[in-house]
Amino acid sequence: QVQLVESGGGLVQVGGSLRLSCAASEGTFKRYATAWFRQAPGKEREFVAGISWTGGLTYYADSVKGRFTISRDNAGRTVYLQMNSLKPEDTAVYYCAAGDLRGSTIPDLYDYWGQGTQVTVSS
Repeated sequence: QVQLVESGGGLVQVGGSLRLSCAASEGTFKRYATAWFRQAPGKEREFVAGISWTGGLTYYADSVKGRFTISRDNAGRTVYLQMNSLKPEDTAVYYCAAGDLRGSTIPDLYDYWGQGTQVTVSS
């Protein structure tokens, strides 16, 4: 059982940056594809960014492409989401997810989830 813990959320002004971290409890994490999802109040959970277990493949939602970067440090069992040029519409709870799959934008295909970290972008 892999446990995921997100951190790094907070309040930031429009145009600012934040770096989210997702720390895993077990070494098997390094073989799992990982993704970031987000959920705003009253909206469905949506895919943000994903990365293969090797880190060689990354993919993004169109809404964040060019502004967000996902990366991973398997030795440190951590996945990161660097968020730049933040907009008010980026405000949401951000979740880290991991699973034994090649990668997907579909939340239900991921086995493990963190508790989420709040990101608020003020205008």
